[in-house]
Amino acid sequence: MAPKPKNKISGWINLNKPEGVTSNDAVMIVKRALGFPKIGHAGTLDPLASGILPIALGEATKLVQYMMDDDKVYLFTVTWGEQRTTDDREGDVIATSDIRPTAEHIRAVLPEFTGTILQKPPAFSAIKVDGKRAYDLARAGEDLDLAARPVDVYELELVTQTESTATLRCVCGKGTYVRSLARDIAEKLGTKGYVSYLCRENVGPFSLADAISLDFFRETTDKDTLESNVLPVQTVLDDIPVLAVNDTEATRLKNGQKLTFIARPDVERLVKAGHDIKNRDAGLMIALYHGTALAMLEVTGVEAQPVRVFNL
Repeated sequence: MAPKPKNKISGWINLNKPEGVTSNDAVMIVKRALGFPKIGHAGTLDPLASGILPIALGEATKLVQYMMDDDKVYLFTVTWGEQRTTDDREGDVIATSDIRPTAEHIRAVLPEFTGTILQKPPAFSAIKVDGKRAYDLARAGEDLDLAARPVDVYELELVTQTESTATLRCVCGKGTYVRSLARDIAEKLGTKGYVSYLCRENVGPFSLADAISLDFFRETTDKDTLESNVLPVQTVLDDIPVLAVNDTEATRLKNGQKLTFIARPDVERLVKAGHDIKNRDAGLMIALYHGTALAMLEVTGVEAQPVRVFNL
């Protein structure tokens, strides 16, 4: 019996993960629906969280590490009066407070949590401690005191407020924990608080406005309909300079060989594509061949080294 051919589909799914489903379970549902292609995701969402979970298929999995660095937008609600072990509604109550901050008080402290700030991750997080996940150690009863790390919070605003809750929107960089943000804002306000609702509204180029529900992958059986919702591999590369390459250059890149631009027209191509040849620091570019992403390049001066080659 001949082996089953591998599914060669490549690209991205802009998935809207619902509450109550783990990121891995959501990925498996998509994987089964699409015929078990090579698959991965960029940025885990907790089961209680909903929103954007970018899913990479085939050659797009080579770009997951770059997607992890993209900015994210979260809408979240803090419930005042309790601190919980997980800093969200799933944890056990470990401290209480009768203080309920006003909208004026909340807005007054938000600038202190904007910019590059030091943040201590939640004990129940995926950070590794001596080779083990922090959440595994926390569940085993270990008292963890994780080191604070710098994270970038670009925008933080109060959206709505009630006596017992506040809903905020946050634009942040890689590694920011919304649960820690809620905990620390509460502490600054002299009270306790935990995340009772969390939705990731944007990740890089992906937004809720055009996201696909998980039910679509549960209920749709037509493969052409499913695959029509797969976005091109280069969807996540919109903010990276693009360099169109010719046949000879494409062949060199496919073989993992670097390109050296010496002739004036070729140097001008680099500059026109957005590369500063005088900058000694390496910059990223995308090699495009006949309109399709061919390779991720690390460009230094007039040399371009392929660091990821796509077999599209």
